[in-house]
Amino acid sequence: MPQTEDAPPAPTSPHALPAEPAPASPAKPTPAKPPAGRLPPFKVLLHNDDVHDVEYVVATLIKAASLSYFPALKVTMEAHQTGVALVATTHRELAEFYAERIASAGLTATIEPA
Repeated sequence: MPQTEDAPPAPTSPHALPAEPAPASPAKPTPAKPPAGRLPPFKVLLHNDDVHDVEYVVATLIKAASLSYFPALKVTMEAHQTGVALVATTHRELAEFYAERIASAGLTATIEPA
């Protein structure tokens, strides 16, 4: 059977796809997705405290912010000497959690965008 220019070529096997795709059904609008990737970082800052001793502040940082002894001591001494020290940089929810736990121990902690 001769083919015309307008007709698609005949499939060569029974599993071959047709030359032209079937017309698509009307697409539904998809809702906008939030951008993929990391959450914006926040800094947890410890402020100097003249009321509590170094050992108490270190113990609080170990418990409240999951720091080990020497990083907690370093943060404590930096806050004592400069007035403020970086405890951690993390996403907002965890930064708020750390700041609340530190504050519940009577120390001053704040968060700010990194």
